[in-house]
Amino acid sequence: MSKLKNVKVEILKDETLSKNWYHLRNITFRYVGSNGQEKILKREAYDRGNGATILLYDPKRDVVVLVRQFRMPAYVNEDDGFLLETPAGLLDGDNPAEAIRREVAEETGYDVHSVRPLFKLFMSPGSVTEILHFFAALIDVEDRPEEGGGLAEEDEDIERIELPLEEALAMIGTGEIRDAKTVILLQWAAMNRESLRA
Repeated sequence: MSKLKNVKVEILKDETLSKNWYHLRNITFRYVGSNGQEKILKREAYDRGNGATILLYDPKRDVVVLVRQFRMPAYVNEDDGFLLETPAGLLDGDNPAEAIRREVAEETGYDVHSVRPLFKLFMSPGSVTEILHFFAALIDVEDRPEEGGGLAEEDEDIERIELPLEEALAMIGTGEIRDAKTVILLQWAAMNRESLRA
């Protein structure tokens, strides 16, 4: 039995600090801890909506499809900002499976008909509200009727990268792949390669 079962939380105030690209909130709440002590606390929460990401795997070639694009938050944290990632995007009101099929087509040009739900995770629950839905899908080079590259109206400039799974896994160790969702999906693929090929 968890010692936190008797914790009580009550939101007292929810202020908007910024609602430009996403929604930054300052939340004041009453927290009655596991020891019965009551405190009034403040935390900021960044609400960008929920999202989805997917591992695209070609079993014939033992290849994964990743994308590279510029990420300003990474750039301002001592990085070049160009991260290798699994295709991903916000749900924008769609169900997660529809949203990820849309994102795959926009970013990579691949047509994904069947997606396999894996799990959903909070990626940074100390500050970001987002739940990310993880998927996997088998692809074939014949399923790429478009070039991809992202949407110009969303200022996306995306490069599609196809890598052998073993090479992508090795790039985690070298630091060439350092995006958390991508590391999670590549490690899942390494543990489930036989079921992926079935």
